[in-house]
Amino acid sequence: MSASQGRPPSVGRYCWHVTDFPEPAPLDAHGPARIVALCNQKGGVGKTTTSVNLAAALAEYGRTVLLVDFDPQGAASAGLGVQSNDLETTVYDLLMKSGPDAPKTKDVILQTRVPGLDLLPANIDLSAAEVQLVNEVARESALARALRQVEDDYDVILVDCQPSLGLLTVNGLVAAHGVLIPLAAEFFAMRGVALLVDTITKVQDRLNPRLTIDAIIPTMFDGRTLHSHEVVDRVREGFGDRVTETMIHRTVKFPDATVAAEPITSYAPTHAGAKAYRELARELIARGVFA
Repeated sequence: MSASQGRPPSVGRYCWHVTDFPEPAPLDAHGPARIVALCNQKGGVGKTTTSVNLAAALAEYGRTVLLVDFDPQGAASAGLGVQSNDLETTVYDLLMKSGPDAPKTKDVILQTRVPGLDLLPANIDLSAAEVQLVNEVARESALARALRQVEDDYDVILVDCQPSLGLLTVNGLVAAHGVLIPLAAEFFAMRGVALLVDTITKVQDRLNPRLTIDAIIPTMFDGRTLHSHEVVDRVREGFGDRVTETMIHRTVKFPDATVAAEPITSYAPTHAGAKAYRELARELIARGVFA
């Protein structure tokens, strides 16, 4: 089949082995959490979709999960059915308020409809924190201080960072043990990865030496186009084993699930998209990213 027909060859450089990752064993005990930031400064790459659905898949496998919505758009909160604009306290209050009257992290956390998955919500108030934190002492560690109060209560804490490389994202990286980079299978999305990796390296050197790049996750993959295959092939050439075998394919079910305000794992549990996020959860557990 020729490239001009717009379909990838069935054999050759675009064939990637996918391991059948085993069902993870139940945990004997819970906590302390491994904190992982999901980052990409380019919007529209499936970062929040991955945050919500990976969190739900990990919860299905018996992990206690906290999803931190760290984007002023509040997309992760909305994706889990929380109307965060109506909330009196959010992650913003944890960052900006101190002293005896400051809210406790556990009091801001909400239970979701997904068993084992809790949410630390955000709304548009968080956009002000970018400016207000500049004058604070240890401004890069504000989120780490808030999460320290609940670290022992969870197995996994996922931080859905905003699509920028500003102070909020730096806070997410300082709080984290590792980083997951959702990368859309598009050329322009790929170009920004080097800049993100440079930022992560600076945070490692100056603020958080424990930080590691856990994986790059190909998202929005369209198997019908040569372009998607070529992008993933180049990412694998550049980053090797850091790229997950599991790829998240483009499907209308993801926006449908967002509109329904629930993860695809419950909205369409037998759909290929739900299966892909379960596969991703199994792969990341097998890789040791999560226990």
